[in-house]
Amino acid sequence: MSELLFRDDAYLGSCAARVLAADARGILLDRTVFYPQGGGQPGDCGALRLADGRRVAIVDTRKGESAEAVLHVPAPDAVLPAPGEAVTAEIDWPRRYRLMRVHTCLHLLSVVIDGAVTGGQIADGKGRLDFDVPGDTLDKSAIAERLAALIAADHPATARWISDAELAARPELVRTMSVKPPMGQGRVRLIDIAGVDLQPCGGTHVRRTGEIGPVAVVKIENKGRQNRRVVIGFAA
Repeated sequence: MSELLFRDDAYLGSCAARVLAADARGILLDRTVFYPQGGGQPGDCGALRLADGRRVAIVDTRKGESAEAVLHVPAPDAVLPAPGEAVTAEIDWPRRYRLMRVHTCLHLLSVVIDGAVTGGQIADGKGRLDFDVPGDTLDKSAIAERLAALIAADHPATARWISDAELAARPELVRTMSVKPPMGQGRVRLIDIAGVDLQPCGGTHVRRTGEIGPVAVVKIENKGRQNRRVVIGFAA
């Protein structure tokens, strides 16, 4: 099991850790700042630096056999560290920060558009959500204007936890039809954008909406009878 430091502080770029196991699937550490792919957010990349100066490139991060096991996927030609070795785990921070900005922006997008979310994906500098809405009811300019206002208002965004029972009693908090929050561990993590949005999410986010910066509504696509895909990206 790994201590998942990114859950409490998404701004940690590195941490000291110790190797628990290493094989062809990946490297397991006792603690990590690397976010594993999940909830539409890509896994982090970066490096593990060993005490002797060696650098093991990490090209992806995936979940292991449990939610608390994080596998750091090494480059194909990497020499794996031995169990027990001390390392410094360092994420590609500029990339992670861009993913955080996109992720928080997508939470705002789910507020701006009145419709159930049927899918979504976060990428470096852009992202998209799919909505169950009829016809040509979505207007790019109106969506962009509302997003810009929420970003400019610089609302604080924080993480907190509720119990499985509390979430079961408040089904309206679950905004996505395609991805259900992980339950069965006793508690569920929420992202609270003060006065704007509250929903279950295990991903990494910026501390304030103002950090997102200027965004553009790149396109709106028809993906089915009532499925509309809205793509956003950082404005040039």
